[in-house]
Amino acid sequence: MTATPPDPDPYRTPDLERGGGVRPGDTPPDSAQTPAGPKDPPIPSRAIGPVVLVIIAVMTLMVMGFVVAQVMNWSTLF
Repeated sequence: MTATPPDPDPYRTPDLERGGGVRPGDTPPDSAQTPAGPKDPPIPSRAIGPVVLVIIAVMTLMVMGFVVAQVMNWSTLF
C-alpha cells in the first residue's frame, strides 16, 4: 500500500490555473510568525542568592584588609 502524497493534485484543486498557478486574490494573507508553544518561555531570575552576597562581602573585607595593611606598611617606611 502506498501513501498518498501530502500535496493535492494541482489538476483537481479548484481555483488553480493551467500549469499550477493561482489567480490574483486567491491566496490568503500571510500568517503571523508566532511560536506555537503552549506558553511563553520562563524568564530566568536575576536575583542574587544569599550565599553569593556573603561571598562578595567576605571578599570585599579581605581586599580592604590587604589595602589597609599595605597603607600601614608604607607609612612606616617614611
